[in-house]
Amino acid sequence: MRITVFGAAGNVGSRVVAEALSRGHEVTAVVRDAARFAELDPAALARTGDAGEPEDVVRLSKDQDLVISATRPAPGREGEFAATTRALLAGLARTGVRLLVVGGAGSLTVPGTGGALVTDDPAFPAGWRPIAEACGEQLAVCRADTAVDWAYLSPAALLEPGVRTGGYRLGADELLVDARGESAISMEDLAVALLDEAERPRHHRARFTVGY
Repeated sequence: MRITVFGAAGNVGSRVVAEALSRGHEVTAVVRDAARFAELDPAALARTGDAGEPEDVVRLSKDQDLVISATRPAPGREGEFAATTRALLAGLARTGVRLLVVGGAGSLTVPGTGGALVTDDPAFPAGWRPIAEACGEQLAVCRADTAVDWAYLSPAALLEPGVRTGGYRLGADELLVDARGESAISMEDLAVALLDEAERPRHHRARFTVGY
């Protein structure tokens, strides 16, 4: 496949690029600043572009099979996230390319709570709330779109660099927890799940989640 990855130099984006390349896909790795080209896998095609600019999205998605968005707003600019997602969808509506979005876990429901969200927990870290709420808005933007074949991946509650095991469980809108009540996934295995979805699409205009 020919895959464009926005946010390709980020923690998740870089692992998505690595996973896609390891499977033999052609990857266009997109960053906003050419100064970050040195951080990209040399096997990928490095390009500059902004997911928040529809013309950039059109230019970088034309003739591709898939676009993956792994972007994150800078701290203090979380309010721009929804607008960026609208622009991304607007550009892809013009090229007809499928979109996979790496989102957030905050809008998942917590098992056994009757539908309470992860962010409803009083113990939810205050420092994470701005990006969690921005991801919730991002999901709402996706759900309102009917022009693009999109899928939105919410990770487990704890998403950290780790090891690639190749194993994970799939869910829909409820947080996945293990036998100890913990919810986690490594960034490496999140990339595995994302590329599995890319190669064998199971979710269309829907959110799904992964965890151990």
